[in-house]
Amino acid sequence: MVVSYSHEPFINFKEENNTRRFQESLAYIKTQLGKHYPLVINGERIETDEKTLSFNPANKDEVIGSVSLANKELAEHAMQSALDAFESWKKWLPEHRADILFRAAAIMRRRKHEFSSYLVKEAGKPWNEADADTAEAIDFLEYYARQVIELKDGVPVKSRQGEYNQYNYVPLGVGIIISPFNFPLAIMAGTATAAIVTGNTILLKPAGATPVIAAKFVELMEEAGLPKGVLNFVPCRGAEVGDYLVEHPKTRFISFTGSREVGCRIYEKAAKVQVGQKWLKRVIAEMGGKDTVVVDKDADLDLAASSIVYSAFGFAGQKCSAGSRAVVHQDVYDEVLEKAVTLTKKLTVGNPEEVSTYMGPVIHEASYKKIMSYIEVGKEEGKLIAGGNGDDSKGYFIQPTIFADVDENARLMQEEIFGPVVAFSKAKDFNHMMEIANNTDYGLTGALLTQNREHIERAREEFHVGNLYFNRGCTGAIVGYQPFGGFNMSGTDSKAGGPDYLLLHMQAKTTSETF
Repeated sequence: MVVSYSHEPFINFKEENNTRRFQESLAYIKTQLGKHYPLVINGERIETDEKTLSFNPANKDEVIGSVSLANKELAEHAMQSALDAFESWKKWLPEHRADILFRAAAIMRRRKHEFSSYLVKEAGKPWNEADADTAEAIDFLEYYARQVIELKDGVPVKSRQGEYNQYNYVPLGVGIIISPFNFPLAIMAGTATAAIVTGNTILLKPAGATPVIAAKFVELMEEAGLPKGVLNFVPCRGAEVGDYLVEHPKTRFISFTGSREVGCRIYEKAAKVQVGQKWLKRVIAEMGGKDTVVVDKDADLDLAASSIVYSAFGFAGQKCSAGSRAVVHQDVYDEVLEKAVTLTKKLTVGNPEEVSTYMGPVIHEASYKKIMSYIEVGKEEGKLIAGGNGDDSKGYFIQPTIFADVDENARLMQEEIFGPVVAFSKAKDFNHMMEIANNTDYGLTGALLTQNREHIERAREEFHVGNLYFNRGCTGAIVGYQPFGGFNMSGTDSKAGGPDYLLLHMQAKTTSETF
């Protein structure tokens, strides 16, 4: 019997005991900084001459750890190890593969503050954001373990007299998992274990900014009993070794989360059939968004303002679901804008190791420079009414920034910034709201704040995004509750944490026996 699913609860840091335990965990992590993490190929630790350092984005002189980098020869070794391991792993019973995920979830739950503390140090996540990331990783592990048990016997199909038909799912083969920095535990763990639990073997390429968290996860999966060769840890340079793996004739699928630019390049390279390749590679891609919070004239305006602010500035806007556009009905525009500015000016920006910090740094120098350049663009396109300042003297800190009176076709309204910047645009009526909401290349998340039932039902049909929320913000999808993935240039609409996500890692096989 499959146990019903409920998600991992978030920690309440207003309780003194929880605060004390998290501070103890942060203190412990400080004793672990500066360690080196090798490649893991077929269970073997491999040191390389080329290494990369991981830095704390809130304190750029602090080294979190160093990580070995794979070259093409070691990537090929990892591929062969994964191919060999696949021959035995694919024969494991699905429920036995699921047991490893259940055990990994239990270990992570016991060490929850430890993993969250690594997220604070390496990704710059404030406490609540770090805790939510770890909780989501636990959710993915348990949800996908339960899902594969539900799928293990396939789907019933009809049989005529004198025949017996079956419809079952079989794994694909070796996959390349390319994970992002913004949810360096949750998305990395989710994409990796979805592939693994369905009987595939993988090469894991973590985000360059957050490789230590990935290395700790690999250690956890080994502790949970995952056989060697099933998960191979191969940090590498994307432009060279990453492309080599994407183009490899033995690669069966690529699971990618990241920018539109890189995702489109992977899609193009994966489409070319290489010499010796027997299949069309499958690409599972989530490539970002330009997400809109829409406020109707009869909305709860306090709820609308808070939905805009927390959707825009959670984790410094470094979420593909971040609400970087606020489209507000002209009748309430000024009031909503004023409320949003008031809330924004109350947000605390600083060291994410402090429990009182709402927003920490952006991830690295390149991101800092990109966001600051967009702020300069915004000064030309709209009216700067909150924030706009950055400080990279110690870490990569940018104040939460609001631009008002931005044209619906301006760059600030069209291009993904991936930082703490939100543009306000005025709409004449509901038709105009829907027109603006759909006028980007993306289609990931959106939110509508309204008391008008007709408008809710119209938006349900007309607002073209993969995840649409009513009377709340546009971030914070829960595994199993709001399966997550978008339309258009937001990716392949692979709904992570949803009932059909595992099917993307398998292929259906029909067998028919005549008596």
